[in-house]
Amino acid sequence: MAESLRPAPLPPSSNQLVYDDGEPLETARHRQQMTILIESLELAWQDRSDFYAGGNMFLYFSETHSRRSDFRGPDVFVVLNTSRRERLAWVVWEENGQTPDVIIELLSDKTEHIDRGEKMRIYARSLKVGEYFLFDPFSGVLEGYELDALRGRYVPKTPDSAGRLRCEQLDLYLAKVRSTLHAVEADWLRWLDQSGQVLELPVERAHMETQRANAEAQRANAEAQRADELAAKLAALKAR
Repeated sequence: MAESLRPAPLPPSSNQLVYDDGEPLETARHRQQMTILIESLELAWQDRSDFYAGGNMFLYFSETHSRRSDFRGPDVFVVLNTSRRERLAWVVWEENGQTPDVIIELLSDKTEHIDRGEKMRIYARSLKVGEYFLFDPFSGVLEGYELDALRGRYVPKTPDSAGRLRCEQLDLYLAKVRSTLHAVEADWLRWLDQSGQVLELPVERAHMETQRANAEAQRANAEAQRADELAAKLAALKAR
């Protein structure tokens, strides 16, 4: 009698996987830089529900990897044509096979060899991530790469005359912008739109709205004062 065929075991679900190894990002600035990139993109695309932006979370792409649980995902990644909802980890077999379209790794002395070695190979060959960027929040090193799918490797991008790197997948630019954020003046990595405008952070937008409200209140007060002065002059003329 033919031996019965057993169904292949299902890979573990997201609630069975490790999604936090308890290790924080290298420094506070690394964590802040990650938040800046994610929050500004989410605010700019607040009316969209077809993308996911995540960071410092596990990215599971094979059952073998899920058993080892030794591969931390990207510092920042963006997936297009997906649903915008909460996730504990990005589990490829629960996402219709989708992998990130764009990945940004924040370099440090401890992780640079991994970001330029093992991770770069995995992103190119296994995950086929279209664009890969590297940024060091302290030295200011900024590099961009585009996937050569036929060869399974990354080709360096060339910055434009303003030092910006084009992100084709998101129709945006990445560039260093000197500013003070989190009480630190530094060259922060920011998203820029086609006109060269920096994508605002929620705190920056709130600050601008407060400034506009204050300016409007000052204009209203000035107009009220002029009206009072005119009324006083008319009253004086009538009294004569």
